[in-house]
Amino acid sequence: MSLPTTVADRALVTIADSTIQIPDQDCLIHLQFRRFAGCPICNLHLRSFAVRHDEILAANIREVVVFHSSAAELRRYEGDLPFDLIADPTRILYREFGIESTPRALLDPRAWPTIIRGVVTATRAVLRKEKPAPPAKPEGGRLGLPGDFLIAPYGRVLASKLGQHADDQWSVDELLALAPSTEARH
Repeated sequence: MSLPTTVADRALVTIADSTIQIPDQDCLIHLQFRRFAGCPICNLHLRSFAVRHDEILAANIREVVVFHSSAAELRRYEGDLPFDLIADPTRILYREFGIESTPRALLDPRAWPTIIRGVVTATRAVLRKEKPAPPAKPEGGRLGLPGDFLIAPYGRVLASKLGQHADDQWSVDELLALAPSTEARH
């Protein structure tokens, strides 16, 4: 499957029941595809984005994060994130953007250090009663791969990345380096 080079106008409903437009005529969209609500790997990744959210906003980038979990599961595990979260339990957007689900998500040794760090971090949060335990049987399974798309205001995909394993996604620094100047966005 080829990756999209443009994104058609669409309205997506967030877990907060608000509607957002993609593309957004006023800013870049970083459309992230994550795994399941409560995923320890995704949690580490998204917390790194939450800590630097002001920098991301200053670069005129809006974070939109898609999970293959229900809105109820997302509210339970990820509802405190400062981003727009989209529930896609039937994986309609995942298919459209070419995001796969495969055993290599967890079997690739490059993901193992982050898996361990994520599980340790999640365990500490559970023991401190800060977060619920990750689901034993997550909605949509554990084998999703991540994906990242940077979308210009008029729908052109400026950059994209399909993850090769569960921890293969853009860092905040990589995202900020991809953001073009205001003049080059259209």
